[in-house]
Amino acid sequence: MRIFLIIIAFIYTTNLFAQMPDKTELPYREIPTHAEEYLPGNIVSRLIDGLGFRFYWATEGLTQEDLNYEPSENSRSTFETVQHVYDLSVTILNIANQAPNIRPYEKTSMNFKEYRSQTLINLKQASEAFLGKTEEEIVACKVIFQKGDAKSEYPFWNGINGQFTDAIYHTGQIVSFRRSSGNPVPSGVNVFTGKAKHY
Repeated sequence: MRIFLIIIAFIYTTNLFAQMPDKTELPYREIPTHAEEYLPGNIVSRLIDGLGFRFYWATEGLTQEDLNYEPSENSRSTFETVQHVYDLSVTILNIANQAPNIRPYEKTSMNFKEYRSQTLINLKQASEAFLGKTEEEIVACKVIFQKGDAKSEYPFWNGINGQFTDAIYHTGQIVSFRRSSGNPVPSGVNVFTGKAKHY
């Protein structure tokens, strides 16, 4: 009888821990407090924060069914779109750190939770790296691609109309895809205030 009770207690405890939410705090559950000055770097930082907040809630609570969803045969699935935003976040962080993007790209193999976490961390680090940068320092942030000894550089402008806005574009796709798969973004998420009520 005692062994039976121990087994029941073990099963109950295991189920209880399995149901507990993950307490690991990811960036961008709420948008950070804005900077006081409209320095060039602060404006870029805020743009990344807006992307981070949108991506956080676009990917919050996605199910396997959501991740498998693709609007047509020739389009990316939601999971593949998350992977693409991750790739863009790596490039954005490299721009912030003036580091080259090495080609061919090293393929990553992570699960959804890992892609989501690392994307948010990359964006947070990039935002912090841009914070306070002057115009001259922003100009120095080239978009660099390197393949072997060959290196090509593009001005920061290309990063804005390239990786930065592309990441926002694809985050919007995730929002659209999850709505189509029957799991819209949780109510109460306000991208204007950067707050999420009831969470």
